[in-house]
Amino acid sequence: MALQLAYMPVAKRIVIPEILDHLPADDLDAMRSRRDLRRVNLLMGNERWVCRTARGFPEAAGRGIVEIGAGDGVLCGMLARSFPQARVTAYDLAPPPVDLEARVKWRRGDIFATPAPKPGGVLVANLFLHHFEGDSLTALGRWFGNFELLVFNEPDRAYLPHFLGALMHPWINRVTRHDMHVSIRAGFAAGEIIRLCGLDGGRWHFKETSTWRGARRVIGWRT
Repeated sequence: MALQLAYMPVAKRIVIPEILDHLPADDLDAMRSRRDLRRVNLLMGNERWVCRTARGFPEAAGRGIVEIGAGDGVLCGMLARSFPQARVTAYDLAPPPVDLEARVKWRRGDIFATPAPKPGGVLVANLFLHHFEGDSLTALGRWFGNFELLVFNEPDRAYLPHFLGALMHPWINRVTRHDMHVSIRAGFAAGEIIRLCGLDGGRWHFKETSTWRGARRVIGWRT
């Protein structure tokens, strides 16, 4: 019974600003938090899962890979190395990281004011969609229609991720401690990513899973 409760979704999705999103890139707390996030991604296996999933669709990946909310550039760099012949483009509000993989084309700006790339290829979002709700998610859903494959990794809105996150508190800084739980409360339960983004089930096949480490993962490919 306790295990079942741990996996139950937190009832209501709550989206509030995260501290990291409003700190200058060179702020010490921001830099520490980005290091924390790298460790969190590593422990959760998020980037490995995205790359492994993309390798299962080599033809789509070969037509180009786009990451939205690319952050520190680690994932898009891994994708560029995994697919050395593919065009890899990253979108983010922040400037390109100094250690960005040379093959990655970085596009800085507001994704809602940016035209979608030419049709084809793979779209990746890792810990990005949970920042949005309502019309913003619907707008992103329309943007997604240009792609052949969607690969999304987001926080699972459940009690167990909150507990596991609390265990990490002694080893992460104050920004990460705050933003981790904000992210989980803004995360998704089963079926919500597909529904809230307005993705037409008649045009897509979907596979959705969640992990005990706190990730909710959606793969969508064209019918």
